[in-house]
Amino acid sequence: MAGIEQQLSQAYTPLTIGPLTVRNRFIKSATNEGMAPNGVPSRQLVQFHAGMAAGGVGLNTLAYCAVSAKGCTLPSQICLDRATLPHLRALTEAVHAENGAISAQITHGGCFTFTKTPGQGRPISASGGFNKIGLMSGQYLKRAMSVSDMRQVAADFAAGAELAREAGFDAVEIHMGHGYLLSQFISPLYNKRRDEYGGSLANRMRFPRQVLRQVLDAVGDELAVICKFSITEGTRGGNSIEDGVGIARELEAEGAHLLVLSAGMNAESITTMFGSSFPPENRAVVTNPVMKAAMFLQSLTEKPVEFRELYLLEHARKVRAAVDVPLAYLGGVTSAAGVGQLMAEGFDTVAVGRALIHDPAWVSRLREGNIQRSGCTACNRCVTMMYTDGGTSCVLGRPGDAVLNHTPAAG
Repeated sequence: MAGIEQQLSQAYTPLTIGPLTVRNRFIKSATNEGMAPNGVPSRQLVQFHAGMAAGGVGLNTLAYCAVSAKGCTLPSQICLDRATLPHLRALTEAVHAENGAISAQITHGGCFTFTKTPGQGRPISASGGFNKIGLMSGQYLKRAMSVSDMRQVAADFAAGAELAREAGFDAVEIHMGHGYLLSQFISPLYNKRRDEYGGSLANRMRFPRQVLRQVLDAVGDELAVICKFSITEGTRGGNSIEDGVGIARELEAEGAHLLVLSAGMNAESITTMFGSSFPPENRAVVTNPVMKAAMFLQSLTEKPVEFRELYLLEHARKVRAAVDVPLAYLGGVTSAAGVGQLMAEGFDTVAVGRALIHDPAWVSRLREGNIQRSGCTACNRCVTMMYTDGGTSCVLGRPGDAVLNHTPAAG
C-alpha cells in the first residue's frame, strides 16, 4: 500500500508544460459537453468546468473550439471569434477562481462536418472525392486543400490561439486525432495525395507540423501548446502504433510542449477511442435524426468491446519509450492504483474524462483516500447526453440544468 500511496502522491505535484506550471498532474480531457447552444458558451458550461477545478483538477480542457465558422463540425459548437470572447472569459475566470488552469482545444472539422455555412462549397480535406461522412448531411463530395487553403487554415489556428490567450486560457490543445481535418492529413485512410503533403508519414505530417509551428510562434511563449492525436487508429488501413510513435517524434521535433495520447477515429473505430461499446439505448437519447442515423450505421460495423482499465497502456508505453517530450496518458483511468502505475511508468500527466463527469471531485477524493476507484461504469451514455437540453452528465447522477444551459455565460 505504501508503494501505491507514494506513486499516487507524485500525481499531486506541480508540472511545467512549456511556459505554464499546473498544480498537479490531472487533466480533464476534452469531452464535448453540449453546453454552447447556438455556439454560445452557457452558464452551465462555466459551472461544469469550475466544479471540476474546485474538485482538484489541475488543467481543464474545453473541447472542440472551431478556429473558423467553416471549421465547425456541429451546429452548436463553440467558434473562436469576437462574439464568444466575453463568454469564454467568464469561463476562464471561474476556473481560475478555483485555482485551476484551463486549455482551449482548437480544431477544424474538415470533411467531418454536419454543418454548412451559407455560400460554402464542398468541405475541405486532405484529398477530394467521395465524402462518406457527408452521407449524413448531404455533402457527398469533399475538396482537396490547396497550398493556399493550408496557409489560410494554419493562420486560422494561430488566430484562434491568440483569441484563446485574450480570453484568459492558459493553454491550447491542437486536435490532430479522431478524424478531424489535421487527422485527415495524418491518416492514410483519408490522405491520398501525391504531392509533398501525401505518401510517407513525414509528408502526411507536413501540414499538421506547419499548423503547430504557427501556433507556437503566435502564443508559445505565453501559453502551453499541446497536441492531441491518435496513437493508433484501430482500423484496417489506418495508422498503427508504429505510425503513432512516428507521429509523436514529429511533434516532439517541432516543439510541442505536451502530447495527449488518444486513439481511434470517430467514424471508423470509436470503440478504440472509448475502450468499450456503446449501448443501443444511446440512440434513444439523441433527437437529431442525422446523428441518430450516424450512430445506427456505426453500430452495424462495431464489434462488442468490454471495458478494462488503462486499455491503451500497451500502446502508450511504446510512445513513452520513444520520445522525451511530456506525455499525457488518456484511456480508462479509474483508480488510485491506475494513476500510481502511470506515474511509476514515466507518464507526466493523467487525462481523465468519464470519471470526472461521474464525479467532478474525483481528484480530491482520491487524494484524501475517501475512494480508491471511480464509480463510472464506462457505459458511454454520457457521450450522448450532450444532445439533451442540459448537456453532458452522468446517467447515474443528476442531469444538467437546462435553464442554465440556455443562459449565456456572460451578461
